[in-house]
Amino acid sequence: MASHTLSALPISQSCHRLTSDSSSSSSSSSLTLPWRLNPHNNLVSSLIGNKLSIQPSTSKPLVSKHRPPVATVLSSLPIRKPEGASSEKTPKWSARAIKSFGMAELEARKIKYPNTGTESLLMGILVEGTSIAAKFLRANGITLFKVREETVNLLGRSDMYNFSPEHPPLTEPAQRALDWAVAEKLKSGESGEITATHMLLGIWSEKDSAGHKIMASLGFDDEKAKELAKSMDVDIVLSHK
Repeated sequence: MASHTLSALPISQSCHRLTSDSSSSSSSSSLTLPWRLNPHNNLVSSLIGNKLSIQPSTSKPLVSKHRPPVATVLSSLPIRKPEGASSEKTPKWSARAIKSFGMAELEARKIKYPNTGTESLLMGILVEGTSIAAKFLRANGITLFKVREETVNLLGRSDMYNFSPEHPPLTEPAQRALDWAVAEKLKSGESGEITATHMLLGIWSEKDSAGHKIMASLGFDDEKAKELAKSMDVDIVLSHK
């Protein structure tokens, strides 16, 4: 084994006067404590004159295990299967719609709400931000900041000591909004996935829901819904300009 040398700076220490019946006086002095590690792994103290044996540790070193982040991918959203529709015929949700739903749950947890409501679904679409639905909302002045503010004004703040579950369950209006999106896709007969636009128009279909009221208060109306519905089956438009 190769030898190791441990060097240290001299340590000055003031010694206080020692008094006893047999000693008269002693002035303060400076002591130097040179420590070194000899090739035989013995710690030698020239002050004490004793050898302190250092035994190598047999315990395993604490190594932090960095686990790679695990992304939870939802294959479908929590919906009720429409009557008469087989699981094979039920279309899949687009990646942006799935992410919007995941962000909706996160927004519900941020404001410490016990459930994921239509207002959270609306915020989730805006947080995801890249879908046609999100871009349409922002183009019409409906931003995430405004929706959050309107949500608190309408539903109030949650108690600061409340904690939301990891996956806040859907409210009944939010469940119906997602079910509407699936039913509308099936009714259209178009191929492809259920988009964030389906989700947004599903929120708008729930007239008494918080999400609908917030959208209406920020200027969304039936005319805008009809305009958005024209691109319902497309989640994003890629520009090559």
